[in-house]
Amino acid sequence: MSAPAPSPLAIVEAEPLPRQEEVLTDAALAFVAELHRRFTPRRDELLARRGERRAEIARTSTLDFLPETAAIRADDSWKVAPAPAALNDRRVEITGPTDRKMTINALNSGAKVWLADFEDASAPTWENVVLGQLSLIDAYERRIDFTDPRSGKSYALKAADELATVVMRPRGWHLQERHLQLDGSPVPGALVDFGLYFFHNAKRLTELGKGPYFYLPKTESHLEARLWNDIFVFAQEYVDIPQGTVRATVLIETITAAYEMEEILYELRDHASGLNAGRWDYLFSIVKNFRDGGEKFVLPDRNAVTMTAPFMRAYTELLVRTCHKRGAHAIGGMAAFIPSRRDAEVNKVAFEKVKADKDREAADGFDGSWVAHPDLVPIAMASFDAVLGSRPNQKDRLREDVSVAPGDLIAIDSLDAKPTYEGLRNAVQVGTRYIEAWLRGLGAVAIFNLMEDAATAEISRSQIWQWINAGVVFENGELATPELTRKVAAEELAAIRAEVGEEAFTSGKWQQAHDLLLHVSLDADYADFLTLPAYEQLVG
Repeated sequence: MSAPAPSPLAIVEAEPLPRQEEVLTDAALAFVAELHRRFTPRRDELLARRGERRAEIARTSTLDFLPETAAIRADDSWKVAPAPAALNDRRVEITGPTDRKMTINALNSGAKVWLADFEDASAPTWENVVLGQLSLIDAYERRIDFTDPRSGKSYALKAADELATVVMRPRGWHLQERHLQLDGSPVPGALVDFGLYFFHNAKRLTELGKGPYFYLPKTESHLEARLWNDIFVFAQEYVDIPQGTVRATVLIETITAAYEMEEILYELRDHASGLNAGRWDYLFSIVKNFRDGGEKFVLPDRNAVTMTAPFMRAYTELLVRTCHKRGAHAIGGMAAFIPSRRDAEVNKVAFEKVKADKDREAADGFDGSWVAHPDLVPIAMASFDAVLGSRPNQKDRLREDVSVAPGDLIAIDSLDAKPTYEGLRNAVQVGTRYIEAWLRGLGAVAIFNLMEDAATAEISRSQIWQWINAGVVFENGELATPELTRKVAAEELAAIRAEVGEEAFTSGKWQQAHDLLLHVSLDADYADFLTLPAYEQLVG
């Protein structure tokens, strides 16, 4: 057999990484290049369509189920493909980035599924992009191990039948990968992440009795789901595995996607596995799309918007009903608490909240849910075990009692809570701390005993922007203004400097993070995604 032709892709401004040649092979890069040629033009059209739809929402301040797809919703005959054995029981899923330590811990965690994250829990440095792929290849070949240089503790995989099933999440459609270019044009990050993972692992996974499974983030319409479906069809043909081997779970984390859940499942029906309810990005999307809608769309402090809020109940219950009507899994939201090694009382209170949250999801009909830390796996498992017993899921619970009108999903003013001054301070605190870590290459960050990712920073800066532009008056009588935000940000930066010490402050990215947070929070021209200007500042 002749050697594969050199890839037309150029690797640009990237420092060589150990063993990168095992990931960036000519054959793998040729596959990514073909994905780029075939599908990036459609990606570009769909991104432009997002802007057009956002402009229409700004004009009308409303959304509705699509009249042009009513026949799909009314047709009770279609279902998604049956779940493969490896994805039939998903009662607890753990999420996290793909560094070597996390890879081993997540696979060993006792969860049924690991969301191996190249998206919001991973800052897209070239090292994270390439070595994250290597972690997964090594895990499937059982040649992964890790010794913590600080503690000396060693990590290794358990027996194969004890490991979580991997569902990999590539980057969203809006992000580019600047280090891989074709004729000077960067390849979409989604196609780089998907392409490298699929090319190296699709056949290997089928031999292991599983398959290439994916979480699809930031989807805004059924047309974007159709694009992914066409990519799956092409990719399976390219590496010669049976059509339908791929399975995809779509995160319903944008307000527009919430109005197209059935259509999204329909477009992916031969490859669909389920839908997931993602809280912070969903709230971020509401602010982004309805930021011109006036007082009725102003969200209170993020921690005041629980999953029991009427408009959030409408969203999650519609998701369960939609999934089960079509034979798909409904996966619940994240328990983001990070246990304290020093404060047992903090843990006790938090564990009770996690249990209540997971009990509610299981009772509502969800088939599984997310956690951010291995210590939470048993808590979530107990909640779902109590409802499921030995059954792998509860897709037979059709939730025909649920009826959601279009306005229910955007009834933000049904919530009594209001924005507070402390909410502004918390948004500045968390946003600054997260962005600083992201600029250092960390995407999953423990802040105030919660595991935060990019969605956290998005809702933080979006709420600041919305409160200022809506003229919110806080309970202490202060008006939300750029000047007040700058004052709070300066106070928080000084507090961080005192907390971490002068050396750590100077060697970190604190001033840069402070400046970027203020830029995206105060600029009159609202940035669609914080990670776009942040990526321009990301080194590596």
